[in-house]
Amino acid sequence: MVYKNCHLITVLFLGLASQSLIAQNKPDSTRISIATTDCGCQRMAALTLPGATITTADCVPAGAFTPPGSSQAIADLPAFCRVAATLKPTPESMIRIEVWLPQTNWNGRFLGTGTGGGAGGISYSALANGLKRGFATTNTDMGTSPNANEAVGHPERWVDFGHRATHEMTKAAKAITQAYYSKPFHHAYFAGCSTGGQQALMEAQRYPDDYNGILAGAPANNRTHLHTGFVWNYKVTNQIPGSAFLPKEKIALITSAVIKACGGKDGGAPTDNFLTDPGACAFDPETLPKCPDGTDDGTCFTRAQVTALKQLYTGPINPRTGERIYTPIPLGSENSGAGIEYQQNPNQAPPSLFYQYKWVFGRDFDYMAFDFDRDQAKMDSVLAPILNANNPDLSPLKKRGGKILMYSGTADPLVPYQDAVSYYERVIKAQGGIRQAGEFFRFYLIPGMAHCSGGPGLNDCGQSLALYGQQDSDHDVLTALINWVEKGIAPEKLIATAFTGGVPANGIRFQRPIFPYPKLPKYRGGDPNLPASYQGVDYPRNRVLTPATIYLK
Repeated sequence: MVYKNCHLITVLFLGLASQSLIAQNKPDSTRISIATTDCGCQRMAALTLPGATITTADCVPAGAFTPPGSSQAIADLPAFCRVAATLKPTPESMIRIEVWLPQTNWNGRFLGTGTGGGAGGISYSALANGLKRGFATTNTDMGTSPNANEAVGHPERWVDFGHRATHEMTKAAKAITQAYYSKPFHHAYFAGCSTGGQQALMEAQRYPDDYNGILAGAPANNRTHLHTGFVWNYKVTNQIPGSAFLPKEKIALITSAVIKACGGKDGGAPTDNFLTDPGACAFDPETLPKCPDGTDDGTCFTRAQVTALKQLYTGPINPRTGERIYTPIPLGSENSGAGIEYQQNPNQAPPSLFYQYKWVFGRDFDYMAFDFDRDQAKMDSVLAPILNANNPDLSPLKKRGGKILMYSGTADPLVPYQDAVSYYERVIKAQGGIRQAGEFFRFYLIPGMAHCSGGPGLNDCGQSLALYGQQDSDHDVLTALINWVEKGIAPEKLIATAFTGGVPANGIRFQRPIFPYPKLPKYRGGDPNLPASYQGVDYPRNRVLTPATIYLK
């Protein structure tokens, strides 16, 4: 499932990445490929990098380009030098990267980009968008090709996925960029959402010298516990075969009931069909219409379904200690893409969201038998040190002048915004206050946005390196980040957009300002579609469900 407006770099759901957008990064052939018209790529074929093998060095003319393994061409590209390489920091590693270098109109900057899900393929869309904006752009399959389920028995590839592949990509791609242009770039940026958000925070925490500016969307940084949330959601809707499962039509009824109870009462406009602050909503599933015993006309809820919904809103809990393992899906996100419908589906969730359990417990692990105490402890002992980017001490990045912008949508059921709030609050504490944290790290909550984009509310603030509309520091978060890094202009406010039908070509449905945490836009009267009808207001902090300290490692 991919939103029509998911602008390429941020369409990447955890495990939902469309293969038309993320093709497997397979070498074009077993030999170096060099285009007949040289654009400087011939030199790249002979480039020697430690632990790297250049597999492709092509001059690609302006126009359309069809990525390897894909039948879908990417249109309207400028001419560029395409370099692909395989990196082997360990004998077991097999990290594939690509670097796309504009032949003309290079903006002098380097851009690392993120991917989604368990990776396993290059995000050619991310490369294309960075290229169109003038960046020397790179991307990696994170060492899990052909897909993360195939990394069973390869612990070094788990490390590559966790953090090493992104760092190794960055080092190699920087060297390729400098060799191609015969001069250094002046600033380096990273932009990613979902798994790309995990990559972003991992870079900030482990490799603070890699990037000057980092854009982290819906970060999957609390990785082992996020996926425990998926197992929890799957179990509570499938534990009683058939009776607890929630059909699509009923999920829509749940969201409608939530909006009816809380919409427009949390600072949003009275006409909103989404929540600005789900934490202010006290929806009770018991208010849903109940099915008479033995009957179900599709508009009522069985006792098993109500019980399952309550457990979905509770989120995963250690049954022995009562400690919270992870935060639940937010109210108002039930009907968003990658929400309940997807996470309860036996044909979708286990193959795409449960690969970490196969790494630890083997290919035949029984997800329904997962012990949220004993098995969770084993999972964390093996994977948390390499996959989780939970360290709130970002002092090294701050000291060198690095900047971070982070964002999350309040209608995101896949990587709930509450965990990003929890992480940012820990950064605030580590820095000694919100003012000190805001000197280098700002976080935006986007009302009604689903996972990375899409959703019933706002769906774009330029987070996808959008190539339409206004690329200025008011409307485009990457431009705002660049101006903060290079000009010292801290972004106090951004204008986010909801496109009609989620498609930019259809025009703007409404716009609304978004502000650094803990501010949210509060409706103050006037046309609810106009940004001027809202003001930034500090909302109550610390009212999200937060994992216990043991599950923040």
